[in-house]
Amino acid sequence: MRLKVIITGATGMVGEGVLLECLQNENVNEVLIVNRKPYDLEHPKLKQLLVPDFSKLQDRKAELEGFDTCFFCAGVSSVGMNEEKYTQITYDMTLSFAKTLVRINPNMVFTYVSGSHTDSTENGRVMWARVKGKTENDLMRLGFKAVYNFRPGVMYPTQSQKNWKTLYKWIAKSIRLVAPKSVLNISEVGKAMINAVVLGHTKHVLEISDIRYLASGYSHQQPS
Repeated sequence: MRLKVIITGATGMVGEGVLLECLQNENVNEVLIVNRKPYDLEHPKLKQLLVPDFSKLQDRKAELEGFDTCFFCAGVSSVGMNEEKYTQITYDMTLSFAKTLVRINPNMVFTYVSGSHTDSTENGRVMWARVKGKTENDLMRLGFKAVYNFRPGVMYPTQSQKNWKTLYKWIAKSIRLVAPKSVLNISEVGKAMINAVVLGHTKHVLEISDIRYLASGYSHQQPS
């Protein structure tokens, strides 16, 4: 399978890492990054679409047709943000983007980067976890060919990445030393996303261990 992939959030750490994995992966034929600002990279597989307002994505229909999958890596931290604002950015923007894509490409696979300990019940005490949980749940109701919600937790950036903070890398490295199973390399996340489209998977909410297992090329549920 030679995939045509849409990626959001390529100017952030996760999106950039997923992008770099896609550009070197033989299963990916074309990548379109949809960003508010340009990403400084040229590559034969890569195209860029600048969209200042994701809620007006329908105006760019011709440029979004014919894609097999979307890796939605855009997101913000909830630190210092109230629930209304965080919901607007995390839930409203994501659902608006996804609804437009499913109308244009109904046979698409949509992968959403959520977070470890996301609250699928939508009723817990942790604000960001509730909002992420509602986002996951409602994405799975939109009618895509498949939706995979990735909950990667702590991630270690790849060597060639530009968009990461030294402090974050130090923290991830420290955690990896004491709890290696709780940290993923972002290249593993990218590989797992690609494999989810190529191979499929029995789960639609993937935790850290599921992502690592899928990155290794297994499409079924990991053994207990």
